[in-house]
Amino acid sequence: MAMKMNQNDVQMPQKEEGEKEEDRSTSRSDRLVKRKSSGDDSLGSLPKHPRCPLTPSLSPRKRTTSQSKTEPPLLRTNKRTIYTAGRPPWYNASVEEVLTKDEQELAAKNEYNFDHPEAFDFELLVTVLRKLKKGKSIKKTVYGANVVIFEGILAFANKELLKLLDMKVFVDTDSDIRLVRRLKRDISDRGRDINGVIKQYNKFVKPSFEQYIEPTVQVADIVVPRGGENFVALDLIVQHVHSQLEKRKLRWDMSALASAHQGQPLPKTLSVLESTPQVRGMHTIIRNKDTNRDEFIFYSKRLMRLLIEHALSFLPLKPVQVETPQGSIYEGKRLSGKRVTGVSILRAGETMEQALMAVCKDIRLGKILIQTNHDTGEPELHYLRLPKDISEDYVILMDSTVSTGAAALMAVRVLLDHDVQEDKIFLLSLLMAEMGVHSVAYAFPKVISGTVTLGRTLPRTGPRVMKGWTTELKFC
Repeated sequence: MAMKMNQNDVQMPQKEEGEKEEDRSTSRSDRLVKRKSSGDDSLGSLPKHPRCPLTPSLSPRKRTTSQSKTEPPLLRTNKRTIYTAGRPPWYNASVEEVLTKDEQELAAKNEYNFDHPEAFDFELLVTVLRKLKKGKSIKKTVYGANVVIFEGILAFANKELLKLLDMKVFVDTDSDIRLVRRLKRDISDRGRDINGVIKQYNKFVKPSFEQYIEPTVQVADIVVPRGGENFVALDLIVQHVHSQLEKRKLRWDMSALASAHQGQPLPKTLSVLESTPQVRGMHTIIRNKDTNRDEFIFYSKRLMRLLIEHALSFLPLKPVQVETPQGSIYEGKRLSGKRVTGVSILRAGETMEQALMAVCKDIRLGKILIQTNHDTGEPELHYLRLPKDISEDYVILMDSTVSTGAAALMAVRVLLDHDVQEDKIFLLSLLMAEMGVHSVAYAFPKVISGTVTLGRTLPRTGPRVMKGWTTELKFC
């Protein structure tokens, strides 16, 4: 078993939807095996491998794990609860190689060695762990936990994999107990006969353990005898992991960002909508305390639409020629990128979606829910839904107001983790405070920010935008 800790201490799990599935071919030495996955770094869409014919006595090989019956259902620390009974949704992320037809026939006769390093796709495994270690997203079951645990009997057999592990734990158990557990698992859970299990154990399992597994105890940081029954060792591991999490925790020092921009000119990446008499007239209406709700929403929508049309002018365009109905050629422009995607920062950012859809026909939309933790004062990601292949798009990130910029910073970070290029992100807001603008520009200098109006602090209209629209959405 080995542990790898994320670079950023994520506070809440993330949820993703709409991941793409496509075919990918992987070759290893002389074997060329086709595997269905959601991308180069996908584990979650691996097919259920047809290890052997579906007969009552020869069922497909399942990934199961033996564990001590005396293990308590959970362990508690001063700040965390660790569940030891039951498995998280990402537990069965297996990276075993898909067997060819001949190998399936050998497996049905207990003649295939599953305990050899070549039975695992270490290249895919290393790619996934590298992305997780950098805080990147992968197209797999949600990895929202603060600690990623990779376990396997051959966990230390690959040198590239060892470099990614922060803590290496070798769990040692008596050989007789290992044999008894294997007999019980293969006979009861997999429907195998006792002779076939013993034959496979003597021919493959025991020699592979002595050749590939037992020598790796030298690279382990901790050796735990008696497995789950060794509560002293478990307590030491938990304490060490907890101390590392506290050490690596990411803090949003907004006060430092607030003082850093004082006296500094506005960033060049900021674009403010031209203050025409029409724009000032609409601002007068929405800032007036006597304006009713319907007028407030109507003129806010008009301003949002003007802002989005203004932001679209920053998209790269390429010259094209089209033929008019009269047969003449017209020299025009067309978007040089693949497409444009809108992402709203919930809850207030959703108010700008109607204006975006009115300007951009059939645009794809995503949503990010970010809320501030009242205890720590830090933003936390609660919900995430992004369209497929967003990494190739120009993304319009929408929030009705930007005050400190904390939510916008996290939203941009989420998009970057999904491989969206920084210079393809446009942050649009109806109202922006200078502190928020400087915070975003300081952290992400290539992100373009656009707003209708800019102030030293947010006017009282800011909270009203969210409150007024929440009421409207409630009755729609």
